[in-house]
Amino acid sequence: MSEAWLDKLNWQTDGLLPAIAQDAVSGRVLMVAWMNREALALTAQKSEAVYWSRSRRKLWHKGEESGHIQKVCEIRTDCDADVILLQIEQQGGIACHTGRESCFFSRLEEGQWQVVDAVLKAPEEIYKR
Repeated sequence: MSEAWLDKLNWQTDGLLPAIAQDAVSGRVLMVAWMNREALALTAQKSEAVYWSRSRRKLWHKGEESGHIQKVCEIRTDCDADVILLQIEQQGGIACHTGRESCFFSRLEEGQWQVVDAVLKAPEEIYKR
């Protein structure tokens, strides 16, 4: 597949774009991560989410440690071509490293952040080292 489509995106000066992972069925936003050209090209090629880890400074195939792979149903960009939206099927039902369905598990209530989603699986059970 030609990668000319990657040139149509408005990459940030650091070579990254934010990528939103959204459940393809429910529409719930599960997480936000970053992609460089290689991560996005691999995601399109594999139909599985690959991100760029800013903290580890390396490619990160989602689920490589946890088994919670994101199967990609569709890749979209916004009107400014500076954000990626992945419509995904989250394997295992857990997208967050805290063991929750979504990384967006805290809601602002009366000036305080309240955890509103349960842990589905303890992180120490997911990440055995």
